[in-house]
Amino acid sequence: MSNRIWFHAAEGQQKGPFPEAQFRDLIAQGIVRSDTLVWSEGMAGWQKAGAVPGLLPGAPPALASGGDARGPLSVDLPLWSFLGWCILLVVGNALVVPAPWTATGYYRWLFPRIHVPQRPNISFTGQVGDIWYVFIALALAGYAGLVDDLLQLASIPLQAFLSWMVMRWVVANVSSNGQPIPMTFNGSPWAFIGWQLLMFVAMFTIIGWAWVMAAWMRWICRNIEGTRREMIFVGTGLQLLWRTLAFAFGCLLIIPIPWLLRWYFTWTMTQFELVERPATT
Repeated sequence: MSNRIWFHAAEGQQKGPFPEAQFRDLIAQGIVRSDTLVWSEGMAGWQKAGAVPGLLPGAPPALASGGDARGPLSVDLPLWSFLGWCILLVVGNALVVPAPWTATGYYRWLFPRIHVPQRPNISFTGQVGDIWYVFIALALAGYAGLVDDLLQLASIPLQAFLSWMVMRWVVANVSSNGQPIPMTFNGSPWAFIGWQLLMFVAMFTIIGWAWVMAAWMRWICRNIEGTRREMIFVGTGLQLLWRTLAFAFGCLLIIPIPWLLRWYFTWTMTQFELVERPATT
């Protein structure tokens, strides 16, 4: 547990974060006692310190297996609210100016509905003013194809770079129990642009894009760092392909669109799993 960050409750307030060594000092000083509520990454919720395996002298040892540290993400999406936010995102991008507000509002609505193993009360803390210009530029770039086909092709690297900026912003602004999660996205912008260009080329193969997308998701996960667990993408190209085709054909019927949107998004979220990072030597 040497790399864990801890919090404890005192006088009705949350105290922390404390590195492991400093938290052990608080225990030694008697500030954190067996009946003190504590929380750290890997715990489903606040617990009394005496009930946390291996934390206090005389407490039962922690399981070597790490408990249920591994598990998929999931999401609970109210059907009509989700559809409404999807429509707002489209309208916001079409009108350009509202794009930063609709995107930020969507993330603030979505993240509390995402369930992460051993990470309670997920939320998003990004502000509209953080990278508003990026969302404006993305919305404007979406109109490139209306001007000229060559301009649309030329805008692909720009859109990829702007999407990379959004990725870094989103990852850096996730919190749990009101405390920031120290995550960063360290993927190279050049590699991100390369993946975007590869996706564009793969579209001409009709089906190859699905395998490229699966590999791209795995690359993104490998470059999210800062926590003791890592995220992996377990979906395959074939799974992406048939679900996307089912979604596209189903949308032709118009009426099933809300249910299909939720089905597709919910499945995609469950393809992201958290696992313990390999031990480094």
